[in-house]
Amino acid sequence: MKNYQRYTKMFSMPPVRSMDWAEKTCVEKAPVWCSVDLRDGNQALIEPMSLGQKVEFFKLLLKIGFKEIEVGFPAASETEYEFLRTLIENDLIPDDVTVQVLTQAREHIIRKTFEAIKGAKNAIVHVYNSTSVAQREQVFKKSREEILKIAVDGAKLLKKLADEAGENYRFEYSPESFTGTEPEYALEVCNAVLDVWQPTKDRKAIINIPATVENAMPHVFAQQVEYISKNLKFRGNVVLSLHPHNDRGCGVAASEMGLLAGADRVEGTLFGNGERTGNADIVTVAMNLFSQGVDPELDFSFMPEICEKYREFTQMEISPRQPYAGALVFAAFSGSHQDAIAKGMQWRRDKKCEFWTVPYLPIDPADVGREYQTDVIRINSQSGKGGVGFILQENFGVNLPPKFKEAMGYAAKDVSDKTHKELKPDEVYRVFLERFVENRPLFDVSECHFKQLAGGIEATVTVAEQGKKSVVQAVGNGRLDAVSNALKKHFGAAYTLTTYEQHSLGEQSTSKALSFVGVEGDGKTGWGAGIDEDIIQSSFEALCAALNNLFVSRGKD
Repeated sequence: MKNYQRYTKMFSMPPVRSMDWAEKTCVEKAPVWCSVDLRDGNQALIEPMSLGQKVEFFKLLLKIGFKEIEVGFPAASETEYEFLRTLIENDLIPDDVTVQVLTQAREHIIRKTFEAIKGAKNAIVHVYNSTSVAQREQVFKKSREEILKIAVDGAKLLKKLADEAGENYRFEYSPESFTGTEPEYALEVCNAVLDVWQPTKDRKAIINIPATVENAMPHVFAQQVEYISKNLKFRGNVVLSLHPHNDRGCGVAASEMGLLAGADRVEGTLFGNGERTGNADIVTVAMNLFSQGVDPELDFSFMPEICEKYREFTQMEISPRQPYAGALVFAAFSGSHQDAIAKGMQWRRDKKCEFWTVPYLPIDPADVGREYQTDVIRINSQSGKGGVGFILQENFGVNLPPKFKEAMGYAAKDVSDKTHKELKPDEVYRVFLERFVENRPLFDVSECHFKQLAGGIEATVTVAEQGKKSVVQAVGNGRLDAVSNALKKHFGAAYTLTTYEQHSLGEQSTSKALSFVGVEGDGKTGWGAGIDEDIIQSSFEALCAALNNLFVSRGKD
């Protein structure tokens, strides 16, 4: 990698210190959001969206809550022109939504753009030209003065055409390749444009700062933005906008720091789609606000549907680790993580907590339409007792005793390890049934009859073993104790019944009883569970399963 010597810093710092943003701890309110999915995102697709897909994507953006949507570059192609005309002529743009169109600062393109937006109730005409050192020297071969004149001439034509049309269109200007432009020169160009537009409180102008190529750390971008914000003319009548790209993987961080630095607006796309490495991911920026207790003013409560439609329209995939939206971002496979989440969820229920503080989960998955049963605790060979217990309790109402969870955890891990796959909730429950409820490799109890005696209860137990049935009697201080004594007598086995718990499966009067039994002998422990309409029967079933597991672990024939 010796070629690093070919590279140098391609950015300029502001001429004055601009660090007030660094004293702030958070963004305190949502910015104005502008989706550029239908322009910047669409032009980055291998197969751009069809007209029908664009219309449906537009409706999705409306459902999410965007009030400003860039719908394309109508002078660039007939498809983009037709899309805008379809929205306008079919009255698909709500009265409180503004469509934005992009145009280069070239006369014939600007005029074509104004033809395209005719009839739009609310529109932003976004004009841009490149101002960076590299673009000035290598592409346009023009001086600073000549580049500034392009911007001013474009601004004048926008104002002239809007006045002629009798429309109060809003205007936006971008010094494209801002991050490669000297900040003081970018400011000079922006102020020259504002001098033309003379923005007012009722008709604000937008100055957009595009990190067309992200070439510096986010704190550098923040200083550049703060410098522009503090030195713009007509600042009270100007909306300062950001258009971060993600070449360094810092698009979200640059957006947040830019907002701290004084920006009022963010342009970006769902999941960061866009040219090269993409744009700022509005989903992440907005959800970061949400996670800090700030209303993002966008609705991502139906995230799975948003993801599905995004894939359908763009043919793009969403990383399983994509913040807030990826299939695995709330999933915990690690045993310690699962245990902490399970305990945290129980803490919330017990304490009726107002604020969300569950370990390992920055937000409640339910707030973005995800389900605890399938999205949070995921079971594989790395999982532990807490996760397995959580799955059984949340999905099937099985609340295992603490020590039983450990045995069940090992059983699930064993199956996952041998099959080399994740276990779905139904498969975890099947392991529970097969290992601890239905497990009868050595013997079963086919019948029990009881008689009340002066000194306790007598149990007559029929033991089915290797195709033979035997009847044995014993007395205990209760029915379960009597059955246990009968089995000790029959097998000549020494063990201790250490755990007996039960609860109902469900809240109805017809709910089944679920019993748990733990037995110990010769340093081994056997666990069993029983499910039956009758609580006494369920306890016998649990004891039988526990003894089978104990005898197998002891190698008893």
